[in-house]
Amino acid sequence: MRAYLELVRAPAALTVLGDALIGARKPLRGRTLLLPLASVSLYWAGMALNDWADRDLDAVERPERPIPSGRVGPDAALATAAGLTAVGVGLAAAAGRNALPLAAAVWAYDTVLKDTPAGPFAMAACRALDVLLGGRAVLPAGLMAAHTLGLTVLSRGEVHGTSSATAKAVLSGTVLTAVVAGASSRRFTGIAAAAAYALTVGRAQWEVVRTPSAEAARAATKEGIHGMVLLQSALAEHGAALPLVLPLARALSRKVSPT
Repeated sequence: MRAYLELVRAPAALTVLGDALIGARKPLRGRTLLLPLASVSLYWAGMALNDWADRDLDAVERPERPIPSGRVGPDAALATAAGLTAVGVGLAAAAGRNALPLAAAVWAYDTVLKDTPAGPFAMAACRALDVLLGGRAVLPAGLMAAHTLGLTVLSRGEVHGTSSATAKAVLSGTVLTAVVAGASSRRFTGIAAAAAYALTVGRAQWEVVRTPSAEAARAATKEGIHGMVLLQSALAEHGAALPLVLPLARALSRKVSPT
């Protein structure tokens, strides 16, 4: 079971629970309560598919991962990804939403686009589609996509390091995202969450600017994943409990890496 939890980066899925909430911009009720579960299923599907697609590369660069270490077979990982995709699409359909575009974007990213220049934009599109699964909130979808774009660009340096110029560009995007999120909020707590997002995520990215090593890039990527919750908190009009997800995600990430 632990191997499968590592395969899908189980704790990191906590950071997608708020996507439907900020997309809907209102409390989820009735069937729409299934939307966060659909997001989690599709997130886990993407993680399993990612490791299946990268199994040969991981055998060299990250042999400790479930597939190259032999703890999960490639066929089992692919079946896991397919099954979780079906569950996610089904849950969204039960909630009255069409998650097929999101599912298609996830599979296209992992199997075709990830290692191309379009990869970070494809991942950003996945996040935007997940937010839009909740409703027609264009600004929250755009800001979550902008954060995801920078996060994905920086994560490409997790093994071999990145450059200060890349880190500066990502940091600039984080600051701009925080400013827009804070300015769009009508709540003090939302403004505070935007400031916390800028401080925590920005500080980790500044360390990459100073020292663009693989270790610094991994730390900033991890902080960027957790920073999703703070950004969601800044954008949510009805999400008082969202910040409570963050300490849980941090605690669980000590047991199962989110990257």
